[in-house]
Amino acid sequence: MPDFPQTQKTRIHRLPKRGHYDRETIYQIIDEALICHVGFVENGQPFVIPTNFARVEDTIILHGAPASRMLKHIAAGNPVCIETTIVDGLVLARSVFHHSVNYRSVVLFGTGRLLEDDQEKMAALKAVVEHLIPGRWSEARLPNPKELDATLVVSIKIDEASAKLRTGLPGDDEEDYALPLWAGVLPLQILPQAPIRDERLPAETPVPAYVASYKR
Repeated sequence: MPDFPQTQKTRIHRLPKRGHYDRETIYQIIDEALICHVGFVENGQPFVIPTNFARVEDTIILHGAPASRMLKHIAAGNPVCIETTIVDGLVLARSVFHHSVNYRSVVLFGTGRLLEDDQEKMAALKAVVEHLIPGRWSEARLPNPKELDATLVVSIKIDEASAKLRTGLPGDDEEDYALPLWAGVLPLQILPQAPIRDERLPAETPVPAYVASYKR
């Protein structure tokens, strides 16, 4: 897969060594993240909306209510900016100035279109569900025609994208290494807790394997 081109919008200027433009790195981050933030401008007013999503090849899938300002903006073919970040750790240096965060982030730009064909909409909704929890789509009741009509689904072609990553230990000023302070990284990750049963679920209903073994 070819790299995304470095453009005026995507080129990393601050600490450029942390920038990545290859699809493999960018798509790995997108696929691991649960939530993205969609930025757009309407009538001169900027908005940033958090939402769940899915990636299908070189597109981002979003869905929601037909009244959604964000989805109507995208369905009309207007440009959007989408960002997602995964926090991997807190970087604790000896000085406050050099504290940081280990992270993996992606910023992408594209324009969208409305998905109107029912088969295409169902495939897109499946991608969103499977992105959140693989295995659920084949077990849960699928949307009926009324629910499908009440759901707006859009696809955004990824035209430009870049990733920025920070990894590793803190970097202190040389004179601060003599300070008697703990320094290092506190790793962070999303870990599922014990599943909580719906109170109306029959007691004999087992927890599905894809829930019991869930991980990002």
